[in-house]
Amino acid sequence: MGANSSSISELPENEYLKKLSGAEPISENDPFWNQLLSFSFTTPTNSADLKLLEEATISVCKSLVEKNPRTGNLGSLIKVFLSRTKELKISAECQNHLFIWQAHNALFIICCLLKVFISQMSEEELQLHFTYEEKAPGSYGTECEDLIEELLCCLIQLIVEIPLLDITYSISLEAVTTLIVFLSCQLFHKEILRESIIHKYLMHGRCVPYTSRLVKTLLYNFIRQERSPPPGTHVFQQQTDGGGLLYGIASGVATGLWTVFTLGGVGSKPTPQLEQCSPLANQSLLLLLVLANLTDAPDTPNPYRQAIMSFKNTQDSTAFSSSNPHAFQINFNSLYTALCEQQKSDQATLLLYMLLHQNSNVRTYVLARTDIENLVLPILEILYHVEERNSHHVYMALIILLILTEDDGFNRSIHEVILKNITWYAERVLTEISLGSLLILVVIRTIQYNMTRTRDKYLHTNCLAALANMSAQFRSLHQYAAQRIISYTCRHLRRYVYVLDKLYFPHSHCSTLQHCFSTLSDNGEELLSLTCSHILRSYASSLFSLLSKKHNKVLEQATQSLRGSLGSNDSPLPDYAQDLNVIEEVIRMMLEIINSCLTNSLHHNPNLVYALLYKRDLFEQFRTHPSFQDIMQNIDLVISFFSSRLEQAGAELSVERVLEIIKQGAVALPKDRLRKFPELKFKYVEEEQPEEFFIPYVWSLVYNSAVALYWNPHDIQLFTMDSG
Repeated sequence: MGANSSSISELPENEYLKKLSGAEPISENDPFWNQLLSFSFTTPTNSADLKLLEEATISVCKSLVEKNPRTGNLGSLIKVFLSRTKELKISAECQNHLFIWQAHNALFIICCLLKVFISQMSEEELQLHFTYEEKAPGSYGTECEDLIEELLCCLIQLIVEIPLLDITYSISLEAVTTLIVFLSCQLFHKEILRESIIHKYLMHGRCVPYTSRLVKTLLYNFIRQERSPPPGTHVFQQQTDGGGLLYGIASGVATGLWTVFTLGGVGSKPTPQLEQCSPLANQSLLLLLVLANLTDAPDTPNPYRQAIMSFKNTQDSTAFSSSNPHAFQINFNSLYTALCEQQKSDQATLLLYMLLHQNSNVRTYVLARTDIENLVLPILEILYHVEERNSHHVYMALIILLILTEDDGFNRSIHEVILKNITWYAERVLTEISLGSLLILVVIRTIQYNMTRTRDKYLHTNCLAALANMSAQFRSLHQYAAQRIISYTCRHLRRYVYVLDKLYFPHSHCSTLQHCFSTLSDNGEELLSLTCSHILRSYASSLFSLLSKKHNKVLEQATQSLRGSLGSNDSPLPDYAQDLNVIEEVIRMMLEIINSCLTNSLHHNPNLVYALLYKRDLFEQFRTHPSFQDIMQNIDLVISFFSSRLEQAGAELSVERVLEIIKQGAVALPKDRLRKFPELKFKYVEEEQPEEFFIPYVWSLVYNSAVALYWNPHDIQLFTMDSG
């Protein structure tokens, strides 16, 4: 590592780089280019070496920025690369290692220079540097004006046309990386870029015809997850027949000052990170996400997003719509498998979200799969480990569940999938449980975490919406899932009474309630065993009758009274007062979820009825609450009906006997006695201007996850480091 670091730090003194960034123009045919491009290295991937490489490149770039208007050497380097890429496909087929090796090195240098240029200057200045020539410094000719477009087109052609082999892996990866770098100007602006020069090149002109092929290739790179070949594979082999002279010449060149740039060397050991993943798959996915989230041009919708929205399964024989020229076909089975296997990464979850939300062909296919658990379980694991995930990843996972639960077929099928031994669920041993019951447990756990820690209204609203979508199709709920639905509701019912007590009577401090709520544990488990009926009868009934008169006015008066007791109108209200509306919303939704299940599938869920009867004292007190009276009618009727049957059966009943009575009663309960409510259905709708959320999120993923790319965190304007 020390040798690598010291070598990188010597780059500014390298003879060839000094000449490239010097005052002397270098023609495209100069032998210098062969010397410059003959080096062997393993691209650094750890942050320390990448930072050193960035710092070393900056000093070279400063000199090049100063001299390039007179020398045009940047343009010459790019033209050298462009001329070499014309033979790349033949070189790959003929196994011409030397040619591919030098083309890769040229692109690597271009990418390093571009990254610094883009971070240090405007797009207009960058465009000028592509126009400078030796003959007429500072001129703006039509031939040179399109050098950026020519380079962009060349990179796209390289990605879609060069076969992916061991010897072409590195240059394919470098082409994807360079396109990301070209688009990285967004990182250095706080506002969302809507009229970028690079965006125009990619959405108009010569690049557009390659749209569908580029998107398809990037998707297949993600699907295939090709591992990086062993270090040195991209370099020609010394023993290659007929290559001895070339090897000797190039080797002699490389043993000069360029030996300082042998970062780890051909025989170096790859990092564990690269042994475990595919750099090309990761980088391709990041580029795909960046392209898909480019803002529409004033006169043209984003063609890359159009391609993602419209591609079809290879087994789909229906004709393409003439309205979308960017449609293509891809193997959905392979795509589905890759999506299932890669959900631990933010970017794979974001891709899944985009496909489910925007591509109806993918959504229909996914919902028709008979192994849906392979996709849902990784999503549930993301939510279960919410403490370890960033908030954006949790949002995406949750919205994916919400989109899936919009489909009634999905809601039915998940209760038919039986899972064995869910090892990552630590709260209780789950030897056998349906996918539907597990989903309920994880979503409720996520709501509890949010209510006690982050208090994000958006998150708990979407959690409750997913549960509500499922509620009419609840089937054979696991006893623990049924218990958690009821106990979670009870927790908020108790909390609600406590908050009302504190709000209306801030100086009363009912000692019993105070003690009861101080026993709440952090993870939101049940209160300690509590006989609360007489407390609630004396307290809840009086509070609810007070509310029933003038609900909003009473709350307003109580709030003003509380502010007065705090001594200032500017004093913030305590958390419990601020939370009252949120608690009421959660209770209302949970009661609607319970009601929906009882109304539509009571006979399928004896465990839910059992759990409800176990907590009946608490529910009975809320029948008079003005906000819950309507929804409590059915719940109260069910409690009364089954309580009566249990009383008739006598005392000291076993759990098995109680469940048997419930099953019998479910058949006997007249369905027409239950009041019908509108079906609970929530549909995910993307907010207006979604780019304000997604573009910073995507670029934070690039910043944190891209292979062999480093940007100085102090230069980043688009997001703060803690949001990345």
